[in-house]
Amino acid sequence: MDFIWSPWRYAYLASGGRKPSSCVFCVDEDRSRDEERLVVFRGIHNFIILNLFPYTSGHVMVAPYEHLDAITSAKPEQLTEMMQLCQRTITALEKLYRPEGFNLGMNLGIAAGAGIREHFHLHVVPRWTGDANFMSVIGETRVLPEELKTTYARMKAEL
Repeated sequence: MDFIWSPWRYAYLASGGRKPSSCVFCVDEDRSRDEERLVVFRGIHNFIILNLFPYTSGHVMVAPYEHLDAITSAKPEQLTEMMQLCQRTITALEKLYRPEGFNLGMNLGIAAGAGIREHFHLHVVPRWTGDANFMSVIGETRVLPEELKTTYARMKAEL
């Protein structure tokens, strides 16, 4: 029998799906907690943050500093920088992880599957052929070969 150990997921599983008491995407100007909060890069209008419960290693999100629940409320400069940070992220992920493709997306609203619908954000997910193998499909389990601390250090250095 094989065992897969992913202790960072315990907090998520133990929460029973309860939402955090504050918005995880509302980061203040205090950079001293960036590593703890998994913020790997700060732009002028947006920041890049690791997904605490990633689909694959390197799964990040780009979010505006401003607490906005709708992309239609964003200013042009916020959206422009979001796409520029997405480009920068893809370049870094290509260098670090050599993925075979990417999923980019937003889940806007509860019907679209938004886990945190109060603060819109863009997912950047590196993909490899076969990464949705039997573990994900049958076992409803994802296997990540890298700890979040390692991903954080690699992405922070590259960005």
